[in-house]
Amino acid sequence: MDEKMFTPGGMERMQALSDRDNVPYPRGDGMVKLVNTGWLADHLNDSNLTILDVQPDVHDYIQEHIPGAVYLTEGVLRVSNRGFPTTYSPNSCIQEAFRRAGVEADSPVVVYTSKGAFSGRGDGLAQTMMAYTLAKYGHNKVYLLDGGLDAWKSEGLELSQDYPTVEPSNFTVEVRDEYAIGYEEFVRIKDNEGVVVLDARPAKFYEGQGPWRVAGHIPGAINLPWRSLMTDENPMQFRSNAELDIILEEHGVDRNQTVICTCGTGREATNEFVLLKWLYLYPNVRIYEGSFTEWVSRPGSPVVEGPESRERRAETAPAR
Repeated sequence: MDEKMFTPGGMERMQALSDRDNVPYPRGDGMVKLVNTGWLADHLNDSNLTILDVQPDVHDYIQEHIPGAVYLTEGVLRVSNRGFPTTYSPNSCIQEAFRRAGVEADSPVVVYTSKGAFSGRGDGLAQTMMAYTLAKYGHNKVYLLDGGLDAWKSEGLELSQDYPTVEPSNFTVEVRDEYAIGYEEFVRIKDNEGVVVLDARPAKFYEGQGPWRVAGHIPGAINLPWRSLMTDENPMQFRSNAELDIILEEHGVDRNQTVICTCGTGREATNEFVLLKWLYLYPNVRIYEGSFTEWVSRPGSPVVEGPESRERRAETAPAR
């Protein structure tokens, strides 16, 4: 690709092109890395490896899973708090869930999901939701299976209906608060020069549909649907680096900026947070966990309907 296609810093993303074939990807000390099915097949019997199956329904896991995988539903990660529906579970609950799954903070954990063979459900986001949560609460070696169980099955690799014997671990939660950004700080910096806010929801929600009591999006947010970053055939498989470079460039997302990932409830945003922070190694990435659900619950928070251009992102919409 011609260098003139890229904004300042954009060419640095190209360093990842060759590393994609050298798993775990990328090299370095990132908490979350990408692995492919070949890597997992080669390491399936590693004594220190934990494999977490986060398929959408336990019956999907019962019907088929990767040998040795432990089932851990993403449903344990968030609960209602004082009525707000999407807050993270208490530290003690998350700690106990990880302990029962045998997760050790410094031993590698592979996370995968699927479009459930039994339930027919699953959008693919459970992988990045679990990977983000593991890293946020203190895990140091999270491996994301590119393509998930669907890629594993497409290659005719072994499946199992056996349940592994798991000894509870001594995992201790250590929250990395620097990943998330709260409402007050978000409001304070979101319109600053050098800050870009991404909305990972589908375009129809961004423009004004969806279940929220107020339609639209946060003023200034740029719509980058998370699904556009994944292959057409598999919502658990990232597009090639060359394709991702072009998409990020078209949306004005540059590594020299502070990037804040948002969506509807903070779940879709984990896909873009994982990609930018850990796979592309952007230095300043945050996630607004409350996202649009919290935004519209706050009195006076402005909302914009319709497709908003990059040029309009600094404008302030009228308050409700």
